Amino acid sequence: MSLALDHIVIAVADLDAAFNDYTKLGFTVIRGGEHANGITHNVLVVFQDGAYLELIGWKKPEPGNRWSDIFHTHGEGFVDHALLPDDIAGIVSRAQSRGLDIADPIDGGRNRPDGQRLEWQTARSPKPDVPFLCGDVTPRAGRVQEGEVRVHPNGVTGVASLTIAVNDADVSAKRYAALLGGDVPKVEEGVVGDAPARTASFRLANGTRVTLASPVGAEGELAKALAERGEGPFAAVFAATGGAARELDPVLTHGARLSIA
Repeated sequence: MSLALDHIVIAVADLDAAFNDYTKLGFTVIRGGEHANGITHNVLVVFQDGAYLELIGWKKPEPGNRWSDIFHTHGEGFVDHALLPDDIAGIVSRAQSRGLDIADPIDGGRNRPDGQRLEWQTARSPKPDVPFLCGDVTPRAGRVQEGEVRVHPNGVTGVASLTIAVNDADVSAKRYAALLGGDVPKVEEGVVGDAPARTASFRLANGTRVTLASPVGAEGELAKALAERGEGPFAAVFAATGGAARELDPVLTHGARLSIA
């Protein structure tokens, strides 16, 4: 059993600025709305493969919330990623039986700018080396819109690969496999960013390749990101039609390492 990538979460300081900057990068950006807690709101970039970017902003700090703590301590950039379950209760139960410390699902929601109420359930491990699950209660097409909003002037069609910074690739590979319900991949030696790393890779249901990477030593971009922001997304590469491969300006991405293959 495998799960698809649902979305990648990027914390931003100014939601309107992020909307404009991602538009400058050639993405079609849409307003997401305000979350049920009244503290966060978001804008979205939705792809043809069904995954999306969530650019999230805070109206005020939310002490004790990991995303808020990372953002208010270390600034803009990646904070998390989520997978899409077809049966969140069943997947959580099976992952728990395989020894993963994932909690039971809890309710969540947000109100779209057009007034539509969206509801979902999420389930998380207390350790951020593995993603959280986000399963829809209301139809997913309300939360992840379809049609022309998935067409981007820059040609991006989806998330080809996602690299996750982890403390120990061997440990996290077993935990990620317990969530997906498949075999534990071999951990290999390689290079991530500008320094050596130990890596293990998975292929998600929508084709995204997820690579868990732990730095070898304390030097390099991966080690720095891990020390500052903790375990979680380090870099994402988009699939696209046409155009040259390129790195996206980190000023316009608001600190997220993004590139187009």
